[in-house]
Amino acid sequence: MTAEALNLTDNAAKKVRQLRDSEGNPSLMLRVYVTGGGCSGFSYGFNFAEASNEDDAEFHNGDVKMVVDSLSYQYLIGSTVDYIEGLEGSRFVVQNPNATTTCGCGSSFSI
Repeated sequence: MTAEALNLTDNAAKKVRQLRDSEGNPSLMLRVYVTGGGCSGFSYGFNFAEASNEDDAEFHNGDVKMVVDSLSYQYLIGSTVDYIEGLEGSRFVVQNPNATTTCGCGSSFSI
């Protein structure tokens, strides 16, 4: 794995696999993206896609695929996507080495 790669943790891959299996759709993959807004400037977004786009970067953990569009990729280089269960609920999170500040909930950041 290169320094420019994104990492999908085993825990996140396990959750994607569970959601994919519960939907009965083996082609579902996790899409991670960055949008403007949020209390720190940018926000992370997550959804599920059935196909990747031409400009997507693809990352794998076993049989699970994560895709990131080319605009979001520049903000996410070197990041780790994890899935946590805690007092705030269950959610995907991004550990982003490029973020200079983050909000308290961890869903937005600035560079």
